[in-house]
Amino acid sequence: MNNITEIKKSRVILTGLNTTSSIDEFEHSMDELSALASACDFEVVGIHTQNLPSPNNAFYVGTGKVEEIAQSVAALEADYVIFNESLSPIQLRNLADALKCGVLDRTTLILQIFSSRARTKEAMLQVELANLQYMLPRLVGLHAALSRQGGGSGSLSNKGSGEKKLELDRRHIEQRITELKKDLNDVSRERATTRKQRESSGMKKIALVGYTNAGKSTIMNWFIDTYGGDESKKVLEKDMLFATLDTTIRKITPPQNVLPPFLLSDTVGFIDKLPHTLVKAFHSTLEEVTFADLILHVIDASDEHADSQLKVTEKTLEELSAGTIPVIYIFNKAEKKQEISKLPVVKDNKIYLSAKSRIGMEELLTLISEKLHPSRKTVTFLFPHSRGDLLNHLFQYATVLEYSYTDDGILCRCTCDERERQKFKQYIVIKE
Repeated sequence: MNNITEIKKSRVILTGLNTTSSIDEFEHSMDELSALASACDFEVVGIHTQNLPSPNNAFYVGTGKVEEIAQSVAALEADYVIFNESLSPIQLRNLADALKCGVLDRTTLILQIFSSRARTKEAMLQVELANLQYMLPRLVGLHAALSRQGGGSGSLSNKGSGEKKLELDRRHIEQRITELKKDLNDVSRERATTRKQRESSGMKKIALVGYTNAGKSTIMNWFIDTYGGDESKKVLEKDMLFATLDTTIRKITPPQNVLPPFLLSDTVGFIDKLPHTLVKAFHSTLEEVTFADLILHVIDASDEHADSQLKVTEKTLEELSAGTIPVIYIFNKAEKKQEISKLPVVKDNKIYLSAKSRIGMEELLTLISEKLHPSRKTVTFLFPHSRGDLLNHLFQYATVLEYSYTDDGILCRCTCDERERQKFKQYIVIKE
């Protein structure tokens, strides 16, 4: 089998087929493929494109284009040709035979990037599972160079060496997939237990989502720097596709008069044509989004394709059954589109800000408060002197405006949700 993890700075030729997209959308998709190749440490030495009503069933591109690419492979000494769509097993096999070099598709490229970036045990298991599930039906293409001697029917012992190898590989992969699914189920149960413990705290949960490289990690670190209190809790922040894969959850503690503490999560970014095997394998990680009370959808405001990237993320959220969760749209990197002195700009549930320049946090927190706590009202409680624990509870889950110790008890004026008002309704003395 091809093992591209061992290849460094291989020379690659990119190939794309435009069937329905506009020229602008197609060129953007090819630019994205080039960025993916660079993220995989490949050197792009050539690009081939073609317009067809539909893909060629045997070769994906037309036969004339295949001959043209083969000539480029020989002239440019390319190690791989990378196609901008997923290839069928037959297309993979035929192209490998015709081009006399390694053949990869967009899905394989993304899987390779994920393999190199996975750090935690769960992420490594998820990526390996996605790789094997994608590889299994494509074994024939991957083994195109093996011999096919011997009979095609009867026992395994009568098969050619190539077929024996295929059968052994298939059995090994199927067995490994079963093992990985079991391991991931165990991890998923552990995650569910941890989630229940977090839910018992009563804190609201907010999830950062968005297209890869939109600035989610920058915003996460901005929150941690400002209200997290621990430098070691920061996440990797780098201008590259899929810089982070693992879900990170941090407790954020804004000022009491602004917002109660909440849990902020950040996970893998989305991308157009994100492999289904990856979405499926990363489901237990991505499902953290489905348990959120609020989604912060981060968009790169400086990208001319921001609208289409927004739609890709929304489509993925729909697939995860998270499409009905309240959303705040954060248009990050807005300083690249307008004067920084005019930021932030707030429009309904949208905010244009600059995480890099640290502009817009107060306005963002106001939006979060409005979305998370629409039922918040200001009330005054009078607790018995012996129930100081109730005051402590409000400090943790409400916004305490003022409090004092009187002869009658502990007087506390705060803004809180319906949950706290119902919980302590016997102590309410003033409703505003």
